[in-house]
Amino acid sequence: MSQIDSLFVTRLYQAKLAEHGAPLDQADLEASCLSIAEDDEAGQTWCEENGYAGYTSYASLDDLPWRLPIFKDLQGVLDQHVAAFVDDLQFDLNDRPLTLDSLWINILPEGGIHTSHVHPHSVISGTTYVSVPKGASTIKFEDPRLPMMMAAPTRRADARPDLRSFHYVTPEAGDILLWESWLRHEVTLNMAEEDRISVSFNYAWG
Repeated sequence: MSQIDSLFVTRLYQAKLAEHGAPLDQADLEASCLSIAEDDEAGQTWCEENGYAGYTSYASLDDLPWRLPIFKDLQGVLDQHVAAFVDDLQFDLNDRPLTLDSLWINILPEGGIHTSHVHPHSVISGTTYVSVPKGASTIKFEDPRLPMMMAAPTRRADARPDLRSFHYVTPEAGDILLWESWLRHEVTLNMAEEDRISVSFNYAWG
């Protein structure tokens, strides 16, 4: 009797932020993101100099949980989601838990994109979505084996999701996504007239 197994699975965690930890006020989180973006002149300058559409605090601020209580509360919720994902991945952390390494705001305007990338020097990466207007960007994940598929035919349009070369997620406000940091991904073109607001983060080991 023949047998076909799935090997070397890539896991993607998706949940509502409210499933773990104390409930967060999404309106407060959105207002806090906008307030930080308005005041962060260094971040604004970095975005202008690097051709980054919209705003990110990635290169300018590394202390959001210290600046505003809502981000400290968010960190506590993220810790619980990451712990659940680590359990699913069956990591042996040898009594050294993953800890938040970086946390940053993203505000993507109409026409903005975030090109394909990975998150080096971390184990788990993710994003929680603060404001996602209708028509806003999806997040696109790439099969990590893609560079090795030089002679492989493309998949059928109706291929099972786990067999496709790319996987698209259309998040909603209040969602959280987690993935292993080596997984290449990108934020597609924002077709909405309003800003897409999210908070991204990395967790490191040791």
